Formats: sequence, C-alpha cells, structure tokens
Amino acid sequence: MNLAVGFFDGVHLGHQRILAHADAALTFTNHPATVYAPDRAPRLLMTAEERLSAISALGVGRVIARDFTPALSAQPPGEFAESLRREFPDLDTVFCGPNWTFGAGGSGTAETLRALGFRVTEVPFATWRDEPVSSTRIRAALGEGDVSAAAAMLGRPYAASGRIVPGKGAGRNLGFPTLNVAPALGELPLARGVYAVDTPLGRGLANWGVAPTMGDRAWPEPVLEVHLLTPPPEPPPATLRVAFTAFIRPERTFASVAELQEQIARDKQAVTSAQR
Repeated sequence: MNLAVGFFDGVHLGHQRILAHADAALTFTNHPATVYAPDRAPRLLMTAEERLSAISALGVGRVIARDFTPALSAQPPGEFAESLRREFPDLDTVFCGPNWTFGAGGSGTAETLRALGFRVTEVPFATWRDEPVSSTRIRAALGEGDVSAAAAMLGRPYAASGRIVPGKGAGRNLGFPTLNVAPALGELPLARGVYAVDTPLGRGLANWGVAPTMGDRAWPEPVLEVHLLTPPPEPPPATLRVAFTAFIRPERTFASVAELQEQIARDKQAVTSAQR
C-alpha cells in the first residue's frame, strides 16, 4: 500500500503529483500552524471537507484526517513513524513532497523515515513559470487578485463555497440584485475587488469586499456579493459555489451611488462580452 502524507491545502498540481501514486492519504483537519504558531497560520484555500473530497476525487481510496493537536505537535519523529506502522500495517512506500517534515519542531524528514526502515519517495515539485508550485505562492497570487496565476497552479479556477445569507437590499436598489454568500472559510485569501465568476446557476460578477460607497451601510467585514447574468431561481439554493475566473478591478469608494451604478454596469458588460 502506498501512502501520501501532507496537508495538501488547495490540492494543487504539486499535491496531485504526490497523490497520483497513493492508495491512501494521511492529512490533518486543521493546519499545523494553528497549534505551533497561531499568529502565523495562513488563510486556507479550502475547507477540510473540500480538501478531503478533492483528494478522494483523484482516486485515493482511503483518506485519513487527524486533528493536529498540541500533543501531536510535540510527538518525536520516531513515535510518529511507529504510529504509521500501527495504522498502516501493509504500508509499502510513503510518498511526500521534497520539503515535507514531521514530528516535534519539524525535525523529521524523508531521510529520517528511511533511517527508521521505511521506503520513501520524494516527488519533485510541480513548477509554473520556472518556480515551484506551492499553497503559499497560490495564496500570494490570490492576495494580488491574480486568479489566472492561481488557476494555473491549482489546475482549475480558485473557488469558494458558502451559505446564501440575507443582504441589505442595496444591490437590488442599485438595479443589480445579488446573492450574498457567507464563505465557509470565513475571510477568503483574496484581494478585495470585482471578479468574473462561474457558479452552478450561471456566470456573473462578484464583489468581495465591504461596499465602502454605501457609507454607514457598508459591511463591517468583507462579504461575497454575486450578481448573476441570468436571474437565479426562487427561492435560491441554500449554498453556492463560486469560481473566480478573472479580476475586473479593485474595490474602491465612488463619489456617489450614481457613479457606482455606472461602474457596475460597465463591469457587467465586461463579463457579458467575455462570455460571448
């Protein structure tokens, strides 16, 4: 049995290389940094459920997700290795990335496992524009609104899912009604602004931000507001998955609501024209 190990946030092209060899995968429900360095824990690309589903969709027959706890963080590499032997008695080869570490302080490496009697294959990085693909690099691209670069490294458009929640009616009053989506991830690792998006209900434009032009009625925290080119069904679904296909412009404060309306009309026209 071949085992892939890693956190696999985003299940990007590099992760897909590792998982292609796997009969089973071992990952964690929470990012390890939430335990050993919570102030530096990254905003994730996927929920745990989305990540496990994406791994399974690659044909990995068994996916195990452990909670990353303080006790696990302090576990010596040898103890972690023994836990692999117990949990996977028919283990043949461990597949991992070149920079994978495990055990207390990240002191264990692929070479550590080999010294403990395991067969280990380090799968080379996938690259894009001559640099290794990584979750960190994808987050950086999204933070700049570069969803095209993120899609190239993910192997698919970046997407987020969430519950459709009541809004303030501001979009409808502007002539551009929206579905307001509360992302399951909370705050997205995404630059604030307007995007072309695809959803199961069709194409549209979305604003990820606080709608600052609304003044006292602006959102206190970023909200994902999606205006569909084709009106959604009534009632709309309980949840919506939104794939970000192009960055249109950054969010900004307009001098008047009329100016905002004019800009949204131009944004919508840009998305409509790109669809043809």
